[in-house]
Amino acid sequence: MDNNKNILQDNFGRDHAYLRISLIERCNLRCSYCMPEEGVQLSPKSHLMTYEEIYDIAKTFVKHGVTKIRLTGGEPLIRKDIPIILEKLATLPVELSITSNAVIIDKFIDILKANKVKSINVSLDSLDKEKFKHITRRDQFEKVYNNILLLVKEGFKVKLNAVLMKDFNDNEIIDFINFTKDLPISVRFIEFMPFDGNKWDMSKMVSYAEVMQYVNAAFSETQIERLQDAPNDTSKNYKIKDYTGSFAIISSVTNPFCDSCNRLRLTANGQLKNCLFSSGESDLLTTLRAGKSIEPVIQKAVQAKFKIRGGMNTIEKLQEPKLHSKNRSMITIGG
Repeated sequence: MDNNKNILQDNFGRDHAYLRISLIERCNLRCSYCMPEEGVQLSPKSHLMTYEEIYDIAKTFVKHGVTKIRLTGGEPLIRKDIPIILEKLATLPVELSITSNAVIIDKFIDILKANKVKSINVSLDSLDKEKFKHITRRDQFEKVYNNILLLVKEGFKVKLNAVLMKDFNDNEIIDFINFTKDLPISVRFIEFMPFDGNKWDMSKMVSYAEVMQYVNAAFSETQIERLQDAPNDTSKNYKIKDYTGSFAIISSVTNPFCDSCNRLRLTANGQLKNCLFSSGESDLLTTLRAGKSIEPVIQKAVQAKFKIRGGMNTIEKLQEPKLHSKNRSMITIGG
């Protein structure tokens, strides 16, 4: 290990200050773009990180410069020891946030507040009850909708993540934007990305340019405001004049934001992924359980990070199934 170099800086000078930790591979929804229809092979419980191991690994990353941790899943709130995990991580000097499908989040309002979680990303791909049921294979739309309103009322900063798919929910783009009229939320449209078992194909994807075509057709040029993106932001941010909230587009396929990427991902079974698109993984958990330092493993993983999208630096490579079918399904990576 090169002791003179920040272990979270890669060969392209990118510093990684943001760690996403998946707590669980299971979920209480069954979204088709995230999980193959036939389900996934779950890791045995003994292969998953305990709350102590999550804390120990997180502490190492924070020591080397991580300032933001987001908890993901599956659905992180179905993990039974989530209150302890939040409590432990809240002792670290980081901004702590969570991604949830909001089905049961009403039960956790006090715990989230007590542990300084201010920002919540909610996955919601349709404002139409029947479509929601179709894509999630569960009838929970009203619960989710009411919980989003509850989170806003309770003062959380709420972002809604919608994965767009052609001929499915692309006709709801303007409905989603109008949802921000009176609510201080940010709706983020995400380009459909390739993962194992999600039957990705380029023709299903709604691109950044296509989203803006819908926006430009519905609103005048003077109504559409381009907002300043935050440093390392994955999204291009906009708002409609006089609307309370905003909207954004995460265009990881057509306009990757790899140059400023500062993210690393830790899967629930303790594997470090240096890029969402990469099929490569580094085993931190086995090293930790063997009582060895995980720092050299982290440094090696960060050094191996490609400049663009796990090496798939062209649309043609993305369309090559062999290159992305080696990657896990989204549910076992962590949203």
